[in-house]
Amino acid sequence: MFGGAGLVDVPSGVAARVPTPEPGDPRLARLSLNQRTTAHWSLREAIDGCVAAGLPAIGVWREPVAEVGLDTAVRWVQDAGLRVSSVCRGGFFTASDPDARAAAHASNLAAIAEAAALGAPTLVLVPGGLPDGDRDLMGARARAAEAIAALVPAARDAGVTLGIEPMNPIFAADRGVVSTLEQALDLAEPFAPAEVGVVVDTYHLWWEPKVHEQIARAGAAGRIVSYQVCDWITPLPADTLLGRGMMGDGHVDFTAFTRSVAQAGYTGDVEVEIFHADVWAARGADVVATLARRYVELVEPHLTTP
Repeated sequence: MFGGAGLVDVPSGVAARVPTPEPGDPRLARLSLNQRTTAHWSLREAIDGCVAAGLPAIGVWREPVAEVGLDTAVRWVQDAGLRVSSVCRGGFFTASDPDARAAAHASNLAAIAEAAALGAPTLVLVPGGLPDGDRDLMGARARAAEAIAALVPAARDAGVTLGIEPMNPIFAADRGVVSTLEQALDLAEPFAPAEVGVVVDTYHLWWEPKVHEQIARAGAAGRIVSYQVCDWITPLPADTLLGRGMMGDGHVDFTAFTRSVAQAGYTGDVEVEIFHADVWAARGADVVATLARRYVELVEPHLTTP
């Protein structure tokens, strides 16, 4: 076929602009499917979907792993020949109640062990939001910093880097008191790069005024542990968490963003992570085909510095 003739992207329904890359296409060498992009797929289905589409890596979530058991998940991933680009997610340790903080610490220790068993280089940390009735944002950030420090010895011993994910400020109250890449880097700075790094996510950071300077700072320190891509679409849905769109459907400048990440020296996998009801309602194979097309069109050409 010429171009993307006969193909339709999901969820937009527009004609595809480029052909679907075939398995073995070298442009797919760094593409990873974050499991939440095909949320209705089981772990088995996600692994099989990656293999069928020629994706070499998968970003796994703890819940689907728990459904089948860690040993089974490890075996499936290894048998499929996939890399695990990250494990999602740890964090959520900003509670003011000591018992809740202790429970979060224990859960994160388990997550570190799971990431190590799966061969994932990083455990993504979502810091957490404000406890109910709490308005002390600075206090919550301080608790996040303390919790990260408490996890570092276990992460170091396991060979897993803790990846702090700064989140768009729209989520500061309920899930992410760390809102900028600058804040995340400041939290990571007391530790070695192999111990604590940062996640660069286009959805969360596209708006940050000095984001390219901060990406360069992260790269110079060797702290970029994951590059996650999706688009910022408007109008936002009622549930803003489900506002992550397919690349090219929104407002993110993937050329500039990806060039900054490449120039910062990042050479790892690129995860497509989309939370959107219409994406989740589409056939998983169609979602993967669309994201592969959009990736080779909008992201992959800029991963190599001139």
